[in-house]
Amino acid sequence: DEDDDDDDEGADDRVLLPRSTSRAAVKKGTECPYLDTISRQNLDFDFEKCCSVTLSPVNVYVCLVCGKYFQGRGLNTHAYTHSLESAHHMFMKLDNGKVYCLPDNYEVLDKSLDDIRHVRDPLFRTEEIASLDNSSSISRLLSYMPGLVGLNNMKNNDYINVIMQICARITPLRDFFLDPANYSDCRSPLVQRFGELLRKMWNTRNFKGQVSPHEFVQAVRNASKKRFTADTQCDPVELWSWLLNNLHLDLTRGKPKKPSIITQCLQGELEVTTLAGTGRGTRAATSGEDVTERVPFLLLGLELPPAPLFKDVLEKNIIPQVPIFHIMRKFDGETITDDIRAGRRRFRITRLPRYLALHYRRFTKNNFFIEKNPTLVNFPVKSLELRDILPLPEFPAAAGGAAAGAPDAAAYGSSSKYDLVANLVHDGKADSGTYRVHVHRKVEDIWYEVQDLAVQDILPQMVALSEAYFQVFE
Repeated sequence: DEDDDDDDEGADDRVLLPRSTSRAAVKKGTECPYLDTISRQNLDFDFEKCCSVTLSPVNVYVCLVCGKYFQGRGLNTHAYTHSLESAHHMFMKLDNGKVYCLPDNYEVLDKSLDDIRHVRDPLFRTEEIASLDNSSSISRLLSYMPGLVGLNNMKNNDYINVIMQICARITPLRDFFLDPANYSDCRSPLVQRFGELLRKMWNTRNFKGQVSPHEFVQAVRNASKKRFTADTQCDPVELWSWLLNNLHLDLTRGKPKKPSIITQCLQGELEVTTLAGTGRGTRAATSGEDVTERVPFLLLGLELPPAPLFKDVLEKNIIPQVPIFHIMRKFDGETITDDIRAGRRRFRITRLPRYLALHYRRFTKNNFFIEKNPTLVNFPVKSLELRDILPLPEFPAAAGGAAAGAPDAAAYGSSSKYDLVANLVHDGKADSGTYRVHVHRKVEDIWYEVQDLAVQDILPQMVALSEAYFQVFE
């Protein structure tokens, strides 16, 4: 079969195939009697592309009638046998999107198959990407919004789902990954699957209103050597740090100081001063003088004041509250943070990132169990002005170092005002529980709550009253 010369494996070429009865290698859709047997609701491209019989990932075709994956299309192959046994005749090659009619074995050319190819591998034109945040075109047919689709929870991967929903809200990061040309030379399965999942989440022509993150979860599991899996609940903040660092290293080919879209969006810089004679084995402990160094960060950890031990007169727990301005003072360059190992340290922010990630440390481990601090943080959903709390340089967000070359860097270099784009909440007990996330959809200026497959709108006041665990501000 000459058409398949572009296949890497070429396994299909060496099989002698019966030619179609009309001896035509290619037919138009109007000449193929089976075009209307295709059943779009049975198609699902979110799973590993391997044969349902042999589990081989080589030369895989999807049956466009029942949605099953089969290897090969030559005589005696599984797809060929399937076409005879079940009278399903339309097959698409998964790696290149070509459609064939079996057992006659001719290629079918028809415009109506483009929507299936688009769901298999969503591609965006540059102008489409640019208009994603200002066209409020909701797929009326499906009642889902591009960028706001539910993600399937296979068992315990809600902690991965919430982090993906947050990544989908970071505009320059999303725009970068919606165009596969930006990372086509990167061989990392983690980068490829991450981009693929983002493209599926923002696909404007989906057949259904949810996506299964199956392949991405698999890539995370393999790259993290089973530290993060779909079977066991993990901490989304740990996943956030791990994922960003690994995507950054894969994109820069292991050169951490080289800029990547990750550091351009999310990396800020701290000045850390360790006081003389404190800490274990630190330079400050041995040299006897204060040591100051500049440290890059991808998120800032904030301590919550301890919750009160006593209930009030009515035997009800008062839920304590703390303003975000109060706990952000940790980074004013004067407040001293005590740590037995690291020493007594002062922190000052020397460069703000375009997207600021904050982690409220709700969980503490003591000798017996993990405790959860229920203290609510009061934060503004819009216009958090950091200049009011922290001493900042004149151009606090001017991109330099590994963040250089960020998109539209000049526009926000002097700004220190942030709006919340995503708010992650933990529900339940400290050692179990589930995660959900509030995300802001710019097109309509509406907040949504997403928990796995459930997506519903929510008042901004409710976002501000939640037990926030992790947040991203723009």
